[in-house]
Amino acid sequence: MMRSIETYITPSQNLRDWADPVFRVLTSLIFIIGGLGHFGEHQMMLDRMVESPWWNMINMVGNPSWLLWLSGGIFIIFGVMLALGWMTRLSALLLFLTLVPITITVHIAPGHAGPLFKNIAILGSLFLIYCRGPGTYALDNKKPH
Repeated sequence: MMRSIETYITPSQNLRDWADPVFRVLTSLIFIIGGLGHFGEHQMMLDRMVESPWWNMINMVGNPSWLLWLSGGIFIIFGVMLALGWMTRLSALLLFLTLVPITITVHIAPGHAGPLFKNIAILGSLFLIYCRGPGTYALDNKKPH
């Protein structure tokens, strides 16, 4: 009897159990590292914002430096929470809502196709996490005593 290719490429249940935490952690890393960059590379990021065709819109929303600090803080705090699977849906939602205006104001610009579509893929990941919840190996799954 011949086995189908599906038999050979289907991951084990043990491996599938690790898919959720791996997905959460890998998705969260871009926010944690990027959020740290909002602080460590603050001036370089401000300079990049000045080059944006949406610079006037950014200024209308608020002080660009403060917006950079705020988004960096959100990225770090909720990126860590996402990785841990703690308040997972809230974390995914806040990261999503913070990433949308950044994507629009910074990456919808000439020469930014790569970063634009990277952010679109990340938004898709956050949407999936928000809809599915934390999955396995998450603090959200711990029952209170």
